[in-house]
Amino acid sequence: MKQTIDIAVIGAGLTGLTTAHYLKKAGKNFRVIERKKVVGGDIQTGHENGFAFEQGPSTGVMSNEFVAELFEDLQGLCELERPTDAVNKRYVLYKGKWEALPSGLMGGVKTPLFTWKDKLSLLGEPFRKPGTNPNETLSELVLRRMGKSFLDYAIDPFIIGVYAGDPGYLVPRFALPKLYNLEQNYGSFIGGSVKMMREKARIEPKTDKKKKEKNRIFSVKGGLSNFMQALYQSAGTENFLLGVAGLTIVPENGIYHITGKNADGSIFELTANKVITTTGAYELDKLLPFVDETKMQNITNLRYARVLQIALGFNQWMGWQPDAFGGLISHKENRQILGVLFPSVFLQGRAPEKGALFSVFMGGVRNNNLVEKSDDEIRSLLEKEICDLMKLQEFKPDLIRIFRYNHAIPQYGADCEARFAALDQIQSEYSGLYIGGNLRNGIGMADRIKQGKELAGMV
Repeated sequence: MKQTIDIAVIGAGLTGLTTAHYLKKAGKNFRVIERKKVVGGDIQTGHENGFAFEQGPSTGVMSNEFVAELFEDLQGLCELERPTDAVNKRYVLYKGKWEALPSGLMGGVKTPLFTWKDKLSLLGEPFRKPGTNPNETLSELVLRRMGKSFLDYAIDPFIIGVYAGDPGYLVPRFALPKLYNLEQNYGSFIGGSVKMMREKARIEPKTDKKKKEKNRIFSVKGGLSNFMQALYQSAGTENFLLGVAGLTIVPENGIYHITGKNADGSIFELTANKVITTTGAYELDKLLPFVDETKMQNITNLRYARVLQIALGFNQWMGWQPDAFGGLISHKENRQILGVLFPSVFLQGRAPEKGALFSVFMGGVRNNNLVEKSDDEIRSLLEKEICDLMKLQEFKPDLIRIFRYNHAIPQYGADCEARFAALDQIQSEYSGLYIGGNLRNGIGMADRIKQGKELAGMV
């Protein structure tokens, strides 16, 4: 099979699907090429015995206007689900007990999570000078501005929940640019937040629907797989090649020759004027063998967290009754799990009426080798942890599904600078080649949607 197209999109995860949606909307001639036989990447929903469980992220955040805009385009193909108010509450494990993460001034004063020394020291945070090291780690930044107890029981569990990472490795300039810019642009976290909110209130119209939705947590009715399928349909299923193996791309005289093997074993050849990659950094050296080895090493050396995600369901839940989004665990607690989400608490139809569904996370950069343990070993660790943390007398789940991810979440450390420079150099050298994916521009669903639209706009 030989075809000539204008644009080839490599990868049918959220970034690739969003790119394809906007290419279709613009009337472009394109193909999306995907290694797996399904679209959506790690965003998949399982349905079994009355449980609806995610095999990747459970929710997204409308942290930019691109998310609301995309769902407006997808009306009739999928439906947004807005979680209950319980989603606004979080727990942090402190000395073996769940403590609610404070959301206001009085809660911050009363919480045992932070020492009195750090609470009082926080009063001086607006007056501390901004940092001067652009590659300062998150740990260094928080210790300098807030204190050790805030690092241990606010920032560390937060980073575990988002990156499955280590604040001592992540660099805010790349991993948390909004936080970094608060200090750099406004001088402090507290004062900067107040000033920024005032500026937004003055500039942004309060009646703008997209602005009202901003920063709200969302899911999709029936599970996030329905979101992926909606994008697949909107982009035109005829524009997808799924189950492709041995994919290689070679530039010649300003165009790109793409070869691979279809799911049925047949060989295909595509000629494209432009190529957009949305795969992981670890796949790019084989995908783009023509790129200079030194430049490619600056990309493929990206560090990833290896994560275990376990869907745990009970038809009759007899333990502690959770009332929040979930609970996160600082590494100071020396536990075998990173945290637990409570999807059946804040989303509809995720468990039988009197049951409960949990999403448990293990591994992460501090315990990357945990993914290599057997299912029986994982179950044994789970039994000990869940019975203790969730006050459960007997561990007899009606659903237990274990998912292993060797490249779950990229870690944005100081090496980002060299990686981004290499990416820019490669794209400058090879006209028509665009390299996307979560190796840059953020790891959240909103980040992927934003980048997908931007990639489509570039071509």
